[in-house]
Amino acid sequence: MKFDEKTVKKLEEVFAIDGSVEEACYYANITRQTYYNWIKDNPKLKEEFDRLRNRPVLKARQEVMKGLNCYSNAMDYLKRKKIKEFGDRLVVDNNIKINEEDKAKANDAIGNYLNDSKDSTRE
Repeated sequence: MKFDEKTVKKLEEVFAIDGSVEEACYYANITRQTYYNWIKDNPKLKEEFDRLRNRPVLKARQEVMKGLNCYSNAMDYLKRKKIKEFGDRLVVDNNIKINEEDKAKANDAIGNYLNDSKDSTRE
């Protein structure tokens, strides 16, 4: 298929909303192979498509930043971005020594729990 401006515009429309290559090709009525041949021959076109695909991500980041005026939103953001400093932490000490008798009791309890679970799902 011949490279034309109308098809490129359709591809750009889909990439501007972070659509996939498959979706863009469907909308532009071209095959994926045609798309890949075009961008191979036109690396600047691929750069433009990649740039367009980042637009929704940047818009979403702007919206996130606007929402930081609320304490809970700000903390949620910090918990994700700065996990070591703001993330919820759970410290687990796995160096506990368990004697054989307690191990056997724990294994029995787990076995009983699993058997009870199986029985309750059959009813």
